[in-house]
Amino acid sequence: MSSFWLSLFLLYRIQVLFNSGIATILVLIAWKLAGSQDNCLNSKESRLMTALMGGIIGHYCCCNGDTWSSELGILSDDQPRLITTFKPVQRGTNGGVTKAGLLAAAAGGSVIGLAFVILGFFTTKCPFDVALKQLLLIPLSAVAGLCGSVIDSLLGATLQFSGFCSVRKKVVGKPGPTVKRISGLSVLDNNAVNLVSVFLTGVLTSIACLVIF
Repeated sequence: MSSFWLSLFLLYRIQVLFNSGIATILVLIAWKLAGSQDNCLNSKESRLMTALMGGIIGHYCCCNGDTWSSELGILSDDQPRLITTFKPVQRGTNGGVTKAGLLAAAAGGSVIGLAFVILGFFTTKCPFDVALKQLLLIPLSAVAGLCGSVIDSLLGATLQFSGFCSVRKKVVGKPGPTVKRISGLSVLDNNAVNLVSVFLTGVLTSIACLVIF
């Protein structure tokens, strides 16, 4: 295997680990506790399972919201603004947001909640009032997607370096002699930002599920 393909393979494995590692651990714990049985979000029945499920849902709401925000937000004609100062920045700047991107993040999160609720109606056996209450997960997931994107942007604007390279004529993520700093410090890379974002969003969503359900 050439060094290029080896590097690409290792990079892909690292990205997968940082983006899905936490949720995988939570899924394995939930599977160990409940086996193949599907459960509704119901803290009166099991606070631990509700917390675990909330963390898993929050994790994927963050991932999907951030993906939708990045992929759909870039289609917007709006000028990106740095989330910490609201000053206009070039596209590709870490921490740059648009209204369309934030709406896309909320939509991406809500899709995760919607999928959970729809499948849950067919795979779980919960009391009617508990099953009906699961609908609250859809707006909660939208908030989780938006929250995850905001956290990601805040970390990107403050702890992840962005600069403009005068030679390559583009925004880059590493400092250099031809790079003029736009924002952020070289503390976290993109993988670390994703890891912290999904962790915090998962924790917040888990707590919200315990309170709501």
